[in-house]
Amino acid sequence: MSLAPRLDLRQSQSLVMTPQLRQAIKLLQSSNLEVTAFVEEELERNPLLERDERPLPGPDAGHRVDPLPAQPEAPDSHAAATSDALPEPSAGPLDAEWDNVYDSGGYESPYGRGGRADFADDLSGVEDLAGGGRTLREHLGEQVRLTFRDPRDRLIAAQLVALVDPAGRLAVADEALAQALGCEVERVSAIRARMQRFDPTGMFCRDLRECLAVQLAERHRLDPAMQALLDHLDLLARRDRLALMQVCGVDAEDLAEMIAELKRLDPKPGASFDAAPAPAVVPDVLMRRAPDFAESGAWILELNPETLPRVLVNRGFHARCQVGARNREDKAFLAEKLQSANWLLKSLEQRATTIIKVAQEIVRRQDGFFRHGVEHLRPLILRDVAEQVEMHESTVSRVTANKYIATPRGTFELKYFFTTAIAGTLGGEAHSAEAVRHRIRAMIDAEDPEAVLSDDAIVDRLRQEGVDIARRTVAKYRDALRIPSSVQRKREKAVPA
Repeated sequence: MSLAPRLDLRQSQSLVMTPQLRQAIKLLQSSNLEVTAFVEEELERNPLLERDERPLPGPDAGHRVDPLPAQPEAPDSHAAATSDALPEPSAGPLDAEWDNVYDSGGYESPYGRGGRADFADDLSGVEDLAGGGRTLREHLGEQVRLTFRDPRDRLIAAQLVALVDPAGRLAVADEALAQALGCEVERVSAIRARMQRFDPTGMFCRDLRECLAVQLAERHRLDPAMQALLDHLDLLARRDRLALMQVCGVDAEDLAEMIAELKRLDPKPGASFDAAPAPAVVPDVLMRRAPDFAESGAWILELNPETLPRVLVNRGFHARCQVGARNREDKAFLAEKLQSANWLLKSLEQRATTIIKVAQEIVRRQDGFFRHGVEHLRPLILRDVAEQVEMHESTVSRVTANKYIATPRGTFELKYFFTTAIAGTLGGEAHSAEAVRHRIRAMIDAEDPEAVLSDDAIVDRLRQEGVDIARRTVAKYRDALRIPSSVQRKREKAVPA
C-alpha cells in the first residue's frame, strides 16, 4: 500500500453557533426585565440604535388633535427699549443678556428659605419625602452604643452584632466567643443576655426554643407550663396535643391558648430588616374575553406593550456617517453596527411572534381551566405544543421560561400549564397532576373530623372518579401540599382547638 497525498471534496452540514444566533437564543429565554436591560446596553453601545418614543396607538388613535394655540413672537431688545409699557416678566427679549442675573441652579424650593412661600404653617411636604431604611446591624449598633459604656463591653457586643445571621440567630456558644475574644465566659453571657432584650426581642439566641422563651419572658408569660411546651416543640410539630396536655399539665382549652400565644411570637425577629421587597410580576402576555365571548367563547391574546422594548435603526444617521467616512475602518465599523442593529430588531420581533404563538396554543389546549377552574386543567407536555406550532421542544421550553400571562383567573407562569398526566381508570381520559392535587386538598378540607380520610380512602375515592392513582403518589402529593398524615390529623382533631 503506497502513501501519497491526494485531494478530496466533501460536502456536509453543520450548525455553527454564531454570535447572532446565541443572542437570539438568549433573548428568547430571558425575562422581560433581562431583555430590557440588554436593549439598554445595546442602545449605549450601538450609535445607530435609538429608542422609539412615538406614542403607542390607543383608543384615540387616528383622531384629530387640536394644535397648541399660536404664541406671539417675543420682542427684540430694540422694541423693548423703545416701548412705553413695561414688558411682562415672562415676555423678555430673546437676545437679552442675563449674565448679571442670579441663577438659582434650576431648582426653587416651594418653601423658600425659612418656610412656605405663602407663610402657612403646613409643612406636610417634609413627611412626604421617603427616608432610607436602616439595616439590621445599624439598628443593633445604635442600641449597643446607648446600652454599654465600658469599651470592652462595647467590643464584645460589636462582635456579637457582627456574627448574628439575618434571621437574628447566633448559634456560637459563649465559651467559643470568650476564647476568641480573650475574656471571661460570664461576661460574654451577661452581655448576650442583655442584648437578647434589644429591639426586636429575641435576637442573639442559639435556637428557636431560646428565642421564643426570651419573647415570652419579655411579656411575663414564661410560666412552668409554657416552659414545658417549649421543651417539647417536637410534639407540637407532630400535632400530638394529647401528649402535650400530659407534659404541660393543662387541659385542652389552656393548651389551645398557649399555642395561640406561641403563634403570636416572631420566630425570626431579624428577618424584618434587610428584606428587599419582592419584585412585582409583569406579565408578558395579556388575555381577555372577546366582545362576543357569550356567543363565540373566544379569547383575545396580545403582548404587553409595557414589556416590549421599542427601538429603531436610525438609517438617516447611518447615511450621513457613510458619506462622511474617510477610511476603510470607519466603513467597516458602520457596517458592523448596522448589521448588529438589524439583527437585534429581527430577534426582538421573532421573540414576540414566538411568545404569542406558543401562548395561543396553550390557551387553546387549557380552555377548560380558564372557563371552569383548576379541576379542568388538562395534562400537557412540551412535545404537544411543539408539534402544533412546528417548533422544537427546546424552543418551547425557552419561550415558556420566565414568561407570565395575565388571565381572568390571575397571573400564571407559562410553565404552570405543563403538568404530567395520570392515567384514567378503564382506559378513560388522563387527568392532570395539578388537578389531582387540587382534588386531594379539597377532599381533606371537607373531611369529617370523626372520619379522617386515610391515603387508601383517598385512593378509593379518586378511582371512583376515574383517576387511576397509586397510594404512594397520593402520599407524595399530600407531602408536597404540606398536609399531615391521617394519624396526625386525627390526633389534632381529637382535641378541640
